[in-house]
Amino acid sequence: MNAICIIPARFNSSRFPGKLLAKALGKTILQRTFENARSCAAFKKLYVATDHEYIAKHIEELGGDVIWTSSSCANGTQRLIEALQKKPELQQADIVLNVQGDHPCTSPEAMEAVISLLQEDKEAVMSTAAIPLKDLKHFHSPHIVKCVFDQHQNALYFSRAPIPYCREGVPNGAYHHLGLYAYRTSFLLSSLEKALTPLQLQEDLEQLNVLEKGLRIKIAIVNDPPFGVDTPEDLALLEAHLL
Repeated sequence: MNAICIIPARFNSSRFPGKLLAKALGKTILQRTFENARSCAAFKKLYVATDHEYIAKHIEELGGDVIWTSSSCANGTQRLIEALQKKPELQQADIVLNVQGDHPCTSPEAMEAVISLLQEDKEAVMSTAAIPLKDLKHFHSPHIVKCVFDQHQNALYFSRAPIPYCREGVPNGAYHHLGLYAYRTSFLLSSLEKALTPLQLQEDLEQLNVLEKGLRIKIAIVNDPPFGVDTPEDLALLEAHLL
């Protein structure tokens, strides 16, 4: 199966405008994400999908390819779908990897693991990643998405609540879900007109739409640090981690 990677890159952010072009130790957030993706051997082509000239210029200066998308995209998934529609030849790929632009510590190994799981399981329509969760504060935080899965790494549920239940402390089976996704291209394109589902709306988690419809999501267990940059404070934490 052949795979491609698309990094959705939106310039405007309510909490941290222009965050993708903010620098951490001399490199922009987006540059770090892009360079990690470029060093991954699991896909044939890499694109950045954006609606902003500053981001497009930055990626072109790095030697990357840009797909222009509209500013009306509500989320990264919609931007991926629009990118595929803008370049129909990319629809020939079997798998599309979605690497979030504001996750500069997403490793090539994690990308490979997510793609590999989807290649191996013909029944799964998408795959994603998780890391073991040890911090009690993070376990109880609604801002940290948790996931549980079966013995075959099939997702059972995603939640902002602390799952699985534990009377004290953090259970051994607690996992922090990372926003890294691989989709079968045919599924991604067919999801354009999908109806919202009750649990998806309740938890505000898009991946629950897939599970509620009885479809299979694979979970790759990886070792990435869970650094997503949403605020200037996150940028400071990232810099401390990189030192």
